[in-house]
Amino acid sequence: MKKILFAVVALFFTSSLFAQLDSTNKPLLVISETAKKPKKKYDLSNRANDHFMLQVGYTNWSGTPDSIQTKGFSRSINAYFMLDFPFKSSPKLSAAIGLGIGTDHVFLDRNFADIKGANATLRFNDTAKIEVKKTKVATSYVEVPLELRYVANPERSDKSFKVAVGVKGGMMLKAGTRSRITEKGAQANYLLKESSKTYFNTTRIVGTARIGYGNFTLFGTYQLTSVLKAGAGPQLRPYTIGLSFGGL
Repeated sequence: MKKILFAVVALFFTSSLFAQLDSTNKPLLVISETAKKPKKKYDLSNRANDHFMLQVGYTNWSGTPDSIQTKGFSRSINAYFMLDFPFKSSPKLSAAIGLGIGTDHVFLDRNFADIKGANATLRFNDTAKIEVKKTKVATSYVEVPLELRYVANPERSDKSFKVAVGVKGGMMLKAGTRSRITEKGAQANYLLKESSKTYFNTTRIVGTARIGYGNFTLFGTYQLTSVLKAGAGPQLRPYTIGLSFGGL
């Protein structure tokens, strides 16, 4: 009886095995419904992903003491050429490096920045003999920006949501002031332009972020290093919020 039962079970399993073979005696391939779909291939030959960027934004200094007042539309104007390198494993992500010029123009309210003074620290309020209507402190840097980028549609980044975070390092090209001066008692009115890097930190590191759609993004920056050298004055750190245009 046991032999008969064993033979029936063996015949059942043998029939099941042959039922899974096709006419060429090869097992039929069973595809799982949960099998992974092949990754989409993107054509990036004509992609435009912010290879040129122009930025304009409102700028101010953090860390200013009560004795330093800013006014008006203090601004930053930046222009960069960028090289973009998509990740092979995920073309929606890319790394970018570039080169360009960054400039800050900060307007002071009735303060005079004596950047050519002989003091150990930069004086902002030496106005005993003059009346200052407006002073602009202007700095310019050659900069190398680095970004980690994400774009929803790598093939048409000019019509897609995008976001980027990064950092940029800069070397100062020039620092100067432009002041409208009136000498007290003499009624002399003139425009004074001065240029000097003496009090300024000639290197800077800035954190950056951008978010937007297509060729236009909102950007923000915060300078991690101080505008002035250590011991040369208050630790002023510029921050900027503005609009960035990217193309090419």
